[in-house]
Amino acid sequence: MTTRPVCVIGLGLNPDDLTARHKAIIEKADLLVGGRRHLEFFKDLAVEKRRIGRDLEALVEDIRACMDERSIVVLASGDPLFFGIGGYLVRELGRARVQLHPNVTAAAAAFARLGEPWSLAGLVSLHGRETELELLTVLREKDLVAVYTDRNKDPSWVARFLMDFGVTWFEMGVCQQLGLPSERISWHRLKTAAGLTFADPNLVILRRTDNRVPERCGPGAPDGLFEHTRGLITKAEVRAVTLAKLTLKTGQIMWDLGAGSGSVGLEAAGLLRHGAVWAVEKNAARCDQIAANRRRFGVTNLKVVHGRLPAALTELPDPQRVFVGGGGRDLSTIVDRAARRLPTGGVLVANTVLLENIQSTMDVLKAGGLGVDVTQVQVSRKSDMPWGMRLAAENPVFVISGEKP
Repeated sequence: MTTRPVCVIGLGLNPDDLTARHKAIIEKADLLVGGRRHLEFFKDLAVEKRRIGRDLEALVEDIRACMDERSIVVLASGDPLFFGIGGYLVRELGRARVQLHPNVTAAAAAFARLGEPWSLAGLVSLHGRETELELLTVLREKDLVAVYTDRNKDPSWVARFLMDFGVTWFEMGVCQQLGLPSERISWHRLKTAAGLTFADPNLVILRRTDNRVPERCGPGAPDGLFEHTRGLITKAEVRAVTLAKLTLKTGQIMWDLGAGSGSVGLEAAGLLRHGAVWAVEKNAARCDQIAANRRRFGVTNLKVVHGRLPAALTELPDPQRVFVGGGGRDLSTIVDRAARRLPTGGVLVANTVLLENIQSTMDVLKAGGLGVDVTQVQVSRKSDMPWGMRLAAENPVFVISGEKP
């Protein structure tokens, strides 16, 4: 028996982008599969049609059951392998049983309309995906980013999401209904876009408006680079040890509790690709300092939360890593509440200069089933004298870390 491959054809922006070969394959199909909008283009074609729904596993089973006897064509947007269904069908059916026909993508068309070279642009799809934190990472690395949206995560949602993380140094271009007579491209400030309604389908282009080169942010960046109230900052050497103890991994959520100037959280954010930091601080003026530092370092994936601990923890997403840099007399309670929210393998690090806090914090972590380690960091700095120099010792800092087995 001759094996018939499933043909996956990218429509481009609309059927006008199809070649004569594409059209011939579609016209000979026994079964035409596609989204509602794609099938509508071929409503006059006398062929059985199957709409793609949420249950892709059932769709693949139906295709697999009849693909040897019938000619099956799957319609996709643009390039089927570019955030499309093509990759999924190749994985499920096998490379030899899928024939792919790429076309122009919405991103390529959008940049062509704008006359923007895009070989160095970032590309993120939010369409049916939980990739919001990936978007924040790409914005830190790229000056020009294309974002595929959907009905839930539309341009106004994207604008609100970015502003929620303090990202204001991008402007938003919205490309609505590309390739249709109603096509429209408009540019907006994020604050403006957050309150508007846009026609579906659409694609977002984010373009950096601030060309200032951000400061380098850690690990162990000089204290003087951070805006902070005198003394209320985790010193550079202690910061480096703290980050080492946190053992950060890509995609993780981290809490910076009692954030102060936000120095630890900001440096952690730079290490957390596709992850994010929630920095909680009770003092409003210090929250403003964290926000100022966030912009100075060009950090996109740190959210400032003004609130008192431990009450503010209830509004935060579950973390995989927690740093407690402040808490005063409530330190044990804060550590306890935070440790309870950690998953298996989660890590909590608490810094303190008070001897009383060492044992109480260890007791709380042990009671929660966490393995505990304590490191003392003692830093001495050069101090000039009239006829030489000496080393001036700073207060020792105890770095207490716990891991949930």
